[in-house]
Amino acid sequence: MPDIRDVEIIAPNFKRRLSGVTSTIVQLIPCQIRLGIKIATLGPGLPEDLPKLKWRQLLGLWRPPASRRRRVWHARRNNEMAVGILLRHLTRMPLKLLFTSAAQRRHTAYTKWLIRRMDAVIATSDRSGSFLEVPHTVIQHGVDLALFHPPDTAEDGIAATGLPGRHLIGCFGRVRHHPPDTAEDGIAATGLPGRHLIGCFGRVRHQKGTDLFVRAMIELLPQHPEWTAVVSGRVTAEHVAFADKLKADVAAAGLSNRILFLGEVPDIKVWYRRLTLYVAPSRNEGFGLTPLEAMASRTAVVASDAGAYAELIVTGETGSVVAAGDGEALTRAIAPYIADPALAIAHGESALRHVRANFALEKEASAIGAVYNSLLGDNRS
Repeated sequence: MPDIRDVEIIAPNFKRRLSGVTSTIVQLIPCQIRLGIKIATLGPGLPEDLPKLKWRQLLGLWRPPASRRRRVWHARRNNEMAVGILLRHLTRMPLKLLFTSAAQRRHTAYTKWLIRRMDAVIATSDRSGSFLEVPHTVIQHGVDLALFHPPDTAEDGIAATGLPGRHLIGCFGRVRHHPPDTAEDGIAATGLPGRHLIGCFGRVRHQKGTDLFVRAMIELLPQHPEWTAVVSGRVTAEHVAFADKLKADVAAAGLSNRILFLGEVPDIKVWYRRLTLYVAPSRNEGFGLTPLEAMASRTAVVASDAGAYAELIVTGETGSVVAAGDGEALTRAIAPYIADPALAIAHGESALRHVRANFALEKEASAIGAVYNSLLGDNRS
């Protein structure tokens, strides 16, 4: 438990279930600490190795930190903004309020009211910033280049999956519906005919566009017998019928041994390194980190223009972007990579250079740190 006197930045997390916001906090805070930012979290659903305040320590916020006149309360959700406003205005705690917005939609009147009471606002993309009606700074998310990196061991190759071949295409996230014991067991047991893998890894649901990927595979695979498609992730109870319909469509096309539903993979990072192409067919997203994680693994990306995807991918150099929900366009964008894996490999090399130059996690942390410093003001004399 950190000493509240040493904490200058508080990053609340008021949601117990894992979400994109929670994932951002988990990845970003260790990097911020390495850069010397005195930050701690508050709330449930976070790893124990993060510096985490107890609720009772909020009483210590009446006294500023040892070296500053005030602290920063960095909110990412409405309820976190509301608590920050209460702490500052009701209890008169010396706080500056910061909000990061990833929303790709018009804000409600209540959210606008909360945002207007912030001292500073960060948008995670130009698109999310376009929905804000207050001055803001655009700081795009970054990716941890130590965790997401190109293949460097035998485990990172396709041979480690138990399948023949060398080329993978993927679309990542979470799906579970009657999976085998492990994803690797499911692969090894199939006796697949193909030499290359195409994958879509993400929660199986309409929002994530899993049906668009499966439809593209049903159309393309008969012309490319050397390829096999893989879908991996989680199916929640309300989406079981959706997943069952996809499996029925695959069976009706006679492709059940070439389009496989694997369940959740144990380590998503190694799967990025096994891929040659990653597919992100979402109909809508907040920001969407998976294309960055794929590109950091030297993998080209075909994605929809949901979330910030279009701002992450350089079309014709690191992959391709199509209109969200347009299944025909998605199929057309995937087709050249299936026909010519060397194209995907070349775009993967460009993608790695692009991410390293523009989307390192340290770059995001440094930019946010500059906002913190502007809010904290001068050190206490």
